[in-house]
Amino acid sequence: MPTPRPKNMVRIPGGEFWMGSTEFYPEEGPVHRVHVDEFWMDEHPVTVAEFRRFVKATGHRTTAEHAPDPDDYPGADAADLVPGSLVFRPTTGPVPLNDFRTWWTFTPEADWRHPEGPDSNVGGRERHPVTHVSYFDACAYADWAGKSLPTEAEWEFAARGGLDRQRFAWGEEELIRGRRQANTWQGRFPWENLLEDGFFGTSPVGSFPPSPYGLLDITGNVWEWTSDYYTSDHAAGRKNVEPADACCVPQNPRIQDYTFADAAEGYPRRVVKGGSHLCAPNYCLRYRPAARQGQTEETSTGHLGFRCVLRP
Repeated sequence: MPTPRPKNMVRIPGGEFWMGSTEFYPEEGPVHRVHVDEFWMDEHPVTVAEFRRFVKATGHRTTAEHAPDPDDYPGADAADLVPGSLVFRPTTGPVPLNDFRTWWTFTPEADWRHPEGPDSNVGGRERHPVTHVSYFDACAYADWAGKSLPTEAEWEFAARGGLDRQRFAWGEEELIRGRRQANTWQGRFPWENLLEDGFFGTSPVGSFPPSPYGLLDITGNVWEWTSDYYTSDHAAGRKNVEPADACCVPQNPRIQDYTFADAAEGYPRRVVKGGSHLCAPNYCLRYRPAARQGQTEETSTGHLGFRCVLRP
């Protein structure tokens, strides 16, 4: 790129790659070829310290710091329409894994400054990824920084680091010489955390080895917002998914139209990528480049953050 390297950003060379997977979850397929142009990407997720500078400069108040609009949640109890966010609470023993409300609790006054609730704070966590940020908060930060959120294709290309069709951001095997490569959950989720990686919650960025492109915490630690609307799979997203022998490869695909809204949801869903410290093989083996989920734009949780990109 003609510009000097922006501070704390990594050059992603661009190119063609195989996007998606058919090994794990249906929303990740089909596998298809995609081309993305080169760009810069934040070396690591936006940290608490970086987000604090943004808030100090702009006075921004996050979605979690505002009371929800009753019109967006018809039928909701007024007592629940208060500022707050979703906080993870481990269970005391095995539970059915089909209801996330068993371990996620809406906690009044939980926000990026108080990640576990009003009695908590981020003292000593300045180098941890900021959490409890909605899509709107991530966009506001990106605008202030003169950057953008990555598309899903950009994010996945960067996460793969040239290791095409590999399961993990570092290769095919989960461990390298017996060592864990990302902050994830070891044990039986959501009650038994063996702490084999040394962390119960988020970890300081850079606690694990960088990816082939030099990115830190590109999987695990926190999920990351992208700019794409969520679709049930790649083909449903009208990304012009072509057969493997097609001559034309989609260029810089992105989903800018949302047509799959759930009538019960007041906001559309955006793609989040990368998995988090709460991902465990028995429940959510999504600390992989191909993994994807949808989160409504106003959602904020204790395991969801973001990083930005800069395009030439």
